Amino acid sequence: MILGLIDEACEAGARLEPACRAISLDPRTIQRWRTRREAGRSLDDERIGPRTVPANAVTPPEEDRIMAIINSPEFCDMPPTQIVPLLADRGLYIASESTIYRILRRRKQLAHRGTSRPRTRRRPRELRATGPGQVWSWDITYIRGPVRGRFLYLYMVVDVWSRMIVAAELHTSENDEIAAEMMSAAAKRHGVKPKTLALHSDNGNPMRGSTMLATLQELGVAASFSRPRCSNDNPFSESLFGTLKGRPHYPAGGRFDSDGAAREWVDNFVHWYNHIHQHSAIRFVTPADRHYGPEREILEARDAVYEAAREQHPERWTGKTRNWTPVGSVRLNPAPKRSRAKLTASRRRRGQRPPKAGSATTRRAGPSPSRGRPGVRGPAAEAPDEARGSANAGQMATESSTSSISVAPLEPCHAS
Repeated sequence: MILGLIDEACEAGARLEPACRAISLDPRTIQRWRTRREAGRSLDDERIGPRTVPANAVTPPEEDRIMAIINSPEFCDMPPTQIVPLLADRGLYIASESTIYRILRRRKQLAHRGTSRPRTRRRPRELRATGPGQVWSWDITYIRGPVRGRFLYLYMVVDVWSRMIVAAELHTSENDEIAAEMMSAAAKRHGVKPKTLALHSDNGNPMRGSTMLATLQELGVAASFSRPRCSNDNPFSESLFGTLKGRPHYPAGGRFDSDGAAREWVDNFVHWYNHIHQHSAIRFVTPADRHYGPEREILEARDAVYEAAREQHPERWTGKTRNWTPVGSVRLNPAPKRSRAKLTASRRRRGQRPPKAGSATTRRAGPSPSRGRPGVRGPAAEAPDEARGSANAGQMATESSTSSISVAPLEPCHAS
C-alpha cells in the first residue's frame, strides 16, 4: 500500500525524497522494496536476527535473580549505577550496569527509580525584542594584565535587538556590587523604565549575587539566566567577546602592558563596534544606527542603488535584488517552532492573550556553577560577529519586519 502511494506520487511529478519525507520513510527503503518487487520477492521483513544465543549471555534464572535483587526493598529506589558498587563492597557481583539496564528495558521497568522527582532538562524561556531597550545580555570576560597570573575583568552589556554595547567597564575584581553599580548607571543613562527590560546572563556569582538581584528588582528589570554550564544560552555576549579578542589590534598573546592601556583599548573598541563596525546580523549597519533610528533610511538608500543598477542592466539580474529590509524582532534562546505554536494554542484555549512583543519571562535556575579557571581566548580570524558565536549560534533567530521604530537619541557608552 505504501509503495503504491509513493509510485502514484512520483507518477504525478513528485520527487522521491520529498514524497518519502512526507511519510517519515527513508528513500533507500522504497528503492529496496522496488528491487524486491521487480525480483518477485516478498516485501515482508526478511531479517531473522541472530541465529544463536551469545555464549556469555545471562541465563533466565540469573536474570530472575538480578530482578529480585534490584527490586528488593533495599535497592528498589536506587539506579543500577549505585546498586553495583554497593554489592561489590559486600563481595557480590551480579552483572554490570549496562547489563542491568538492558534487563530493565526488556522487562519494561526502565524508568526513574525512587520517590524523588526526576530531573528535568528545561531550556531557558525565549526572550523576544522588537526594539531597543527590551532585552539586554551581559557577561564578564578575563583580560590579561601586565602581571602574569593577574587578570582584569571586563563587564560588558549588549542590547540584543540593536547589538549595541550599552555598558562596558574594566575592573580589577569580580563581584556583584560592581555589576549592580554598572547596571544602575546603564539603566539611568538609557532611560530604562520599570518592567520594560529583561536582562539575560549566565549563572556566575556576580550575576546571581544578592546585591545584583536586589538592584534589578529595584529597577524593575526581569532577570533571566542560562542553564548551568551551558554557554550556548548566552550567545550574544559570548560572540561579542570573540569579536573583541579577535580584533587585529588585540595584543599578541592577549596581554596588555598596563591597566591604563587595557582601558584605553576597550574604550576604542566600544566606539568602533557601536559607531563604525557594520554588523553582519543587522544588514551591515552599525549598532548605533540601528539603536538610534537611521537604520531605515540607510537601507532604503541602498535598496534604491540596487534598483537603479538593475534597471540599467536587467540582464544581469535573474531574480530580486538584495534584501535590504530592516531586521525585525530578535529572539534570544528561541523555542522550537512546534513548542511556540503549542504554547500559543494552549493560551488561546484558556482565553489568554499571547505575550506582547518584547515581553520577557524568567525561570528559576539551579545553583551557581564554578566559573572555571581564568583564561583568555587566543586571537581568532575575523568572522561575521553574532552569526559566528558559540556552537549553538542557531539559537539566535531574527525575523524581517517593515515597521519603523523611532528611538530618542541616547549618549554612547564608554568604558571606565
